[in-house]
Amino acid sequence: MHVFYTPDILHRKELPDDEAQHCIRVLRLNIGDEIILTDGKGSFYKADITVATNKRCQVVIKETLFQEPLWPCHLHIAMAPTKNMDRNEWFAEKATEIGFDELTFLNCRFSERKVMKTERIEKILVSAIKQSLKARLPRLNGMTDFHHFITQEHPGQKFIAHCYPGEKPLLRDVLIPGEDALVLIGPEGDFSEEEVQQAISCGFLPISLGRSRLRTETAALVACHTLNLLNQ
Repeated sequence: MHVFYTPDILHRKELPDDEAQHCIRVLRLNIGDEIILTDGKGSFYKADITVATNKRCQVVIKETLFQEPLWPCHLHIAMAPTKNMDRNEWFAEKATEIGFDELTFLNCRFSERKVMKTERIEKILVSAIKQSLKARLPRLNGMTDFHHFITQEHPGQKFIAHCYPGEKPLLRDVLIPGEDALVLIGPEGDFSEEEVQQAISCGFLPISLGRSRLRTETAALVACHTLNLLNQ
């Protein structure tokens, strides 16, 4: 069954333009065909197509299917985006398939990318929730200054992954399941030592993601997977 993203379906019984064109022109679905919709806010909807033109697809909802949260808390990854956009997009897709709630891009001292356009990332998140049958779209935040971000209030547990020497517990050993959690992932050149100390002073706990040296997007995915797995 095909799934379509319809964030305003409760107010407008019609697919957005891009979803309508995919439904009618690409998949060649027609009046009377049954489809599944999601609003990205926690619900699926069984619907029948009532109007099908090249640019419009109207529906009638037959059944609402609320999806219980798949984990009990808010999982947030904040990462410095890589210079190569393909790697940022790969992370966004795979993390959404695994499951998390919020993604923030950080502008750090050693960041390779200082400007981040999020339109394509947003589309990837939408595609990934449809593919993985999730009814909740992760929140996406644009580029945010590191210092500004860490000084904001973030409920729950707060962690920073860095590569500087010193004893650091594994994330899996200190994470408390059921509590909101935020993990900071730095750029390829790592956070600066000053940034690490600033984060610690703001209540972030330094952690390790294992003995392997990981690229930024891999580290972010390992953190996401650990958060999700321990909250199942």
